[in-house]
Amino acid sequence: MDTLSNFIISKREKLGLSSIGLAKKSGIDLLMIEDIESGKELFLPVTIRQKLAKALKCQPLDIQKYEKNLSTKIVSDEIIDDIKQQILSGETEIHCPMCGNLLITRIAKMYDLEDNLMLHPKAHCSKCVFQIKD
Repeated sequence: MDTLSNFIISKREKLGLSSIGLAKKSGIDLLMIEDIESGKELFLPVTIRQKLAKALKCQPLDIQKYEKNLSTKIVSDEIIDDIKQQILSGETEIHCPMCGNLLITRIAKMYDLEDNLMLHPKAHCSKCVFQIKD
C-alpha cells in the first residue's frame, strides 16, 4: 500500500463502503473521491484529508503520509508546450520533466461554440505531482 489511492481504497473496503458510500459519509463530492481513488489526486487540501480521515476512522496523518510532496522544481512553459506538441503528434514515450518516469497521456476532444473540434493534450505522472490539465 504505497500510494494514496491504494490506502483510501483499502480503508474504504475494510469498512464495507462503496465510493458512493464514502462520498456520502465524508461529505466529499463523488468526483473527488473517484479522482483520489484513480490516482489523479496526489495530495489533498487539509479539509478533504480531515473529512476522509473521519469517515475512514483513521488519523489525517495516516492519509498524509501517502500523499506526494509538492516539489519546488518549476517546469518552464517552453517544456510544457513541447510536451503538449509531442502528445498531439502521437508520441507514446514521453518522460516526466520532473522525475524522468513515463507520462500517462491522452488527448481530450472538445467542441467550441461553433462546433469546431478542439484537441487538448493532457498528461500526468504516476510517480510525482507533475500534470498538464489545460
